[in-house]
Amino acid sequence: MVDSDKQLTPTGDTEAIRHLKQAITSGKHWYIALLEAIRLWTTAEENHNSYTYRYLIAGEAFDWLLLAERLCEEVDGLLPDDERTALLFYGEPPLSLPLDKFKGLIGSRKYHQYLNYFYGILVEGALISAVQEEVRKERQAWGYSKEHNTINEAYQRIYGAAEAVLLRRFRGEKGYPQRRSISLTELKEFTYWLFNYRLKQCDKAKVASDTKKALEHLKQQQTTNSFSQRLAANKPPSIMDEKSPNFR
Repeated sequence: MVDSDKQLTPTGDTEAIRHLKQAITSGKHWYIALLEAIRLWTTAEENHNSYTYRYLIAGEAFDWLLLAERLCEEVDGLLPDDERTALLFYGEPPLSLPLDKFKGLIGSRKYHQYLNYFYGILVEGALISAVQEEVRKERQAWGYSKEHNTINEAYQRIYGAAEAVLLRRFRGEKGYPQRRSISLTELKEFTYWLFNYRLKQCDKAKVASDTKKALEHLKQQQTTNSFSQRLAANKPPSIMDEKSPNFR
C-alpha cells in the first residue's frame, strides 16, 4: 500500500469516530454503533499512538476486531468494561445478532473481507494447531514424550515443507527482511499466505478435509458465545477476493 492509503481521511475515519460517539451518547447500544462506525471506516492501515494498525491483511482479509479495538479507544469510558473485554479478548459480542444483520451493519464488502480473515487466518491457524496436536498424540502413543519439532512435522504434513523454509519463501516474495523474530502483524500475513499456498498446492479433497478438521478444532477452542464459533458452524463459503485499500 502507498503512504496515502495509511492516512486518516476526514470524510471517512473522522466521520466514523464522530458517529460512534454521537450514537452512544444518544442512547444507541454501543455494539450497534460500533458496527455502524466500522462500516464508515475507510483506512486499511494507519499509525496511531506509535502503533501500526493493519486492518486489511494482504489487501484481502479484514481484521474487524482490531478495528473494533481502535474505535473502542475513542469512546473509552462510555462502554461497559466487562462487555468491551469480552468482545476484544474473547470475541464475544454483547448482542447475538443474526449473521445477515451483522453483514448489513458493517457492509457487504467488509463482511466478505472478514470471511477471508476468518478462513485464511483464524481457521488456517486452527489447522496448524490441530495437526500439531495429532503429531503430539501419536508421539505419546509411541512412548515419545518430547515436544521437539512437532510444529515442523505439522507443517510438513499440511504444506509439504518446514516452517522456516516457508517463512523464508514468504519473506522473499514480500521483500521482507529475514529476521529471527516475527511480529503479530507479520504472523497474520504469513498465515494468510500459507492459506493461499495450501489452496494452490493441495487437491480439493484434501483442502476440504483439512478445512473441516480446522473448523472442528476451532469450535472446541472457542466459547459458545463467540462470533467465530457461530461462523465455524456454517458451511464454508467461496473465499472472496476483495482487494482494495479503501475498503468501505
